[in-house]
Amino acid sequence: MMYFCGMKVRYNRIIIITLLCLSVCVAHAQQKRTSTDPNRKVYLTPMCIYEGDTIPYVRLRTVYIFKPLKFKNKRQQRQYNKLVRDVKKVLPLANEVNRIVIETYEYLQTLPPDERQKHLKRVEKGLKEQYMPRMKKLTFSQGKLLIKLVDRQSNSTGYELVKAFLGPFRAGFYQTFAALFGASLKKEYDPEGDDALTERVILLVQSGQL
Repeated sequence: MMYFCGMKVRYNRIIIITLLCLSVCVAHAQQKRTSTDPNRKVYLTPMCIYEGDTIPYVRLRTVYIFKPLKFKNKRQQRQYNKLVRDVKKVLPLANEVNRIVIETYEYLQTLPPDERQKHLKRVEKGLKEQYMPRMKKLTFSQGKLLIKLVDRQSNSTGYELVKAFLGPFRAGFYQTFAALFGASLKKEYDPEGDDALTERVILLVQSGQL
């Protein structure tokens, strides 16, 4: 029995000594961490393996290089500057329209056919309430640009989108309304033709170069 108690005491001492050693190691490790430069920044990046070597994988943004523009006069330069301002203002709206189209279409697929038209009416009402005040602040040229950018972002003209969701009668009504102001919902975006300069500006704006 005495032997057993002695073994128990030795065992307890070993545990205590082990815990003390661990506490010293932890304190030392904490001291090393706190002694590092607090301003030092650590960046975590994805890794990839290439020919047996593990190397950081960093995705850089696209940088576009175009031939420098040459303006014939100050009026032409002002028109370009105005285009840049209009794109920066209208492009976010076109992106929102594209997102709404995708979300609405995906949600419609989850509804029974008899509920879809009711949901579309609610969406149309909500869009008018949310976007009408913002649309009123657009200039005529910005409104026409928005029609084109909607086609660019969603790969469908405004007329095609209205027709698909609200039917041909409503699409014809909105097209007639737009025509009263010299615009057209059927206007398509032509990045290699009439809208080549606009496409250049969009790419530079999206990449943060403008």
